[in-house]
Amino acid sequence: MRTPVAKGNKPYRRPRVPGRHAIMTITVSELIVRYLERLGIDPIFGMPGAHILPVYDRLRDSRVRSILVKHEQGAAFMACGYARIAHRPAACIATAGPGATNLVTGIANAYAERLPVLAITGETSTYIFGRGGLQESAGEGGTIDQVALFKPITRYARRIERTDYLGQVLNQTTQALLGRAPGPVLLTIPYNVQKERVDPAVLDQVHIPAPGPAPVPAIDALAALVRDARAPMIVAGDGCIRAGARDTVAALAETFGIPVATSLKAKGVVAEGSPLALGCLGVTSDGAARRYLVEQADLLIVLGASFNERTSYLWDTQLTGNRRIAQVDRDPAQLGRVFQPDVAICGDILAAVRALHDALTDMDMPRKPLPDNQLPAAPDETSPDDAAFALVRAFFAQLADRFPEDTMVFDDNIVFAQSYYAVSGRNHYFPNTGVSSLGYALPAAIGARCFAPDSPTFAILGDGGFQMCATEMMTAVNYGIPLNVVVINNGTLSLIRKNQFQHYGERYIDCDFANPDFELLARSFGASHYRVADLAGLDALFANADLERGLNLIEILLDKQAFPRYLTTR
Repeated sequence: MRTPVAKGNKPYRRPRVPGRHAIMTITVSELIVRYLERLGIDPIFGMPGAHILPVYDRLRDSRVRSILVKHEQGAAFMACGYARIAHRPAACIATAGPGATNLVTGIANAYAERLPVLAITGETSTYIFGRGGLQESAGEGGTIDQVALFKPITRYARRIERTDYLGQVLNQTTQALLGRAPGPVLLTIPYNVQKERVDPAVLDQVHIPAPGPAPVPAIDALAALVRDARAPMIVAGDGCIRAGARDTVAALAETFGIPVATSLKAKGVVAEGSPLALGCLGVTSDGAARRYLVEQADLLIVLGASFNERTSYLWDTQLTGNRRIAQVDRDPAQLGRVFQPDVAICGDILAAVRALHDALTDMDMPRKPLPDNQLPAAPDETSPDDAAFALVRAFFAQLADRFPEDTMVFDDNIVFAQSYYAVSGRNHYFPNTGVSSLGYALPAAIGARCFAPDSPTFAILGDGGFQMCATEMMTAVNYGIPLNVVVINNGTLSLIRKNQFQHYGERYIDCDFANPDFELLARSFGASHYRVADLAGLDALFANADLERGLNLIEILLDKQAFPRYLTTR
């Protein structure tokens, strides 16, 4: 066909044909990117591959930033870290086959933590399903089925093979990410479907769920329990943080003189070190909270705490027996799961605590006096049990002192921080719980700092866990993300060695290893290096290192024969 010629100074315009372009369409890949924008996703963490390139191509012109990781597991962990600090959906993206399977551990962690993480993966074109296509993962012809792989660890998982139900799928995705029991979602999209065209009005089928009504049932019954109790005690869990109830719980405790213990994930709900703070419940804690609970409390007010194995000291019945229990949780599955509460409230914790505060005020309930022996003291800091960990203890003390607010700490090695790190009411402590995968803290901290770029950030790992994720330091380098990576260097998998010491007659196997030269490694990453072997080295670290805007690899030396004491009751 001959190319039209412009006439004069005006470009030639082809005459319009009525109705010819009545419906504007876009590709499915562009629709997916617009959906990400509607969810407020920014950034998305991942690694491209041939079968997901149509989506990546549309990301190039989107306001959604893409962060290239070094391993897809790191992408999922970064999304987990982002979701934990932001309290909103995060996303990761990978190609078919190995790209998707590498996401599994991180998505399993999101499932265990009830984090709204959207995983988007590619797939081979539908017309070659069952024919042995490269990285085919549709479950046909003996191939793996990546949707089936993810179904047990997601709230919703779907392969999108047609466009006629795309709106419903995206709406279901939204409800799973933002509903009352949020969790991860997998969408896997075949290559040819990504390139099909759809009406952008499909997004009109997506409905953002409205927040549930404030809980009021049983508040009067709960208030009556508190009024009649001699020594009530709050056990605050991660649900308080997710509900934005930190200040409200602290105000309730202060107004009515109610001591507060926390789960490990809820450290800092009430500033540790404040008069009513009991510290952590848990097998690796200093035991102060447990002693108060067993010896003094006659009412437990459990707010968003699941009473899992760690928190409950392997479900020790001394914690729940012979005392009244009230439980408030957003997730109905948590109510009565471990113990039978006298009062159970399913609903928003922030609204419930506010309502309780108002009800107690209306009752003119006076502030509760503390028991005669007051709050329990923490163990003597000069105890022989702690002498081997003096350097680690001093690190956490300086961290708390020098960074009292707006600091994020992601911790693989929770044993020390549970007792040694006093979290203020303005800091954020994120222990590696969930599926407790080593190598979580570093990529999760990167993801969190993408949301909070001005918050000093620390990732604390053992030397074994660090070597599972060390390459993600280059992700921080590539995107200029400040980060302090603290490695406990003792040349062993500490918890394995401890078990082999205590229970297997010191028959050590596959727990000890040689470490790389961390100074050379840091230099190769373009990071600063600090080696802390004594208290003078620790003082030099905090005096000289740029711990707010720098990228630092910090190693703290520890004797491999130093085993933390667990305060188990069995």
